[in-house]
Amino acid sequence: MIRKIAAVSISLLICLSLAGQDEKYIVAFYNVENLFDIYDDPSVLDEEFTPEGPKNWTEAKYEKKIGNLAEVIYGLSASNKDFPAVIGLAEVENHRVLDDLVSAEKLVPARYQIVHYDSPEARGVDVALLFRPDLFEYEWSKAFQPVIPEEPDFKTRDILAVCGRMGGDRICFLVNHWSSRRGGAQSSEFLRVGCASTVRRFTDSLQAADPEIKIVIMGDMNDDPDNRSLSEVLGAVEKISKVKDGGFFNPFWSMHRAGYGTLGYQDAWNLFDNIIVNSALTDNTAGHLRLLKSAKSGFYGHIYKRNYMIQQSGRYKNYPLRTFSGNTFLGGYSDHLPVYIILGK
Repeated sequence: MIRKIAAVSISLLICLSLAGQDEKYIVAFYNVENLFDIYDDPSVLDEEFTPEGPKNWTEAKYEKKIGNLAEVIYGLSASNKDFPAVIGLAEVENHRVLDDLVSAEKLVPARYQIVHYDSPEARGVDVALLFRPDLFEYEWSKAFQPVIPEEPDFKTRDILAVCGRMGGDRICFLVNHWSSRRGGAQSSEFLRVGCASTVRRFTDSLQAADPEIKIVIMGDMNDDPDNRSLSEVLGAVEKISKVKDGGFFNPFWSMHRAGYGTLGYQDAWNLFDNIIVNSALTDNTAGHLRLLKSAKSGFYGHIYKRNYMIQQSGRYKNYPLRTFSGNTFLGGYSDHLPVYIILGK
């Protein structure tokens, strides 16, 4: 399901390039932490995020949340002098919140369009993809459930596949939000292994049909790059030189090894937010899209982090400044930091 968003020009607001004339494409992912509207949807368990619920989720708080997320995406864009070509999102409730986000004043110039499907997840949180139609030519999309052999009736967030053309190359983006570690990382591992197996089967079928297709797998995997689901089942390797034909490279593994993270838990950083590319994006063939390395950091992956996004005191000091601590409104951004890669020719 794709929805177009009308946009107006705000020339005084932003000086970012929207032409992509350098043949560089920013691909971002952001877990936006419980982006719910304020209305009760009887079909899902969203009562917590209503004015009458325990979080007293009012219009004013919702508008602040939208403004905060737009500020982060705008800041990421300004730091790269261009809006991302595509942005994968996790923890969005519905089309309404996505409409409101892309209509935020700071994001209007990007003219983002939306790909979103409602998933069977109990609370109603979904994944979605925003894309710039001037940089990505949409062709088709589908949402599908992970296959969990141990629990065949298990329902969770969908995996979203969005395919089209970028820079003349065929490319598919898969947006994920794999099952959480609730109950313990080890006891819940089979759920994320099932998610990884489902993604691998789907991408294998894409590459069998078109060996030259570019694939980007992004999402909050609830696992670090060196955990089994990503490193063994999906088969995403740490070093770009070790990528085999049809295999995958995780640009964030080396960052994780160096101590970087995207969310904090029990006085430690995890790097659950990953963007992974297939071997076709590690090939330096002239005239085709490829993953670019940062000359400044030496990494292929990027984590967007600014002081205003970080808690300065209290229980979550030095962690991402979240929207709530329990039911106490902190007015923050998200409990995750956004990540991105840059593709070029």
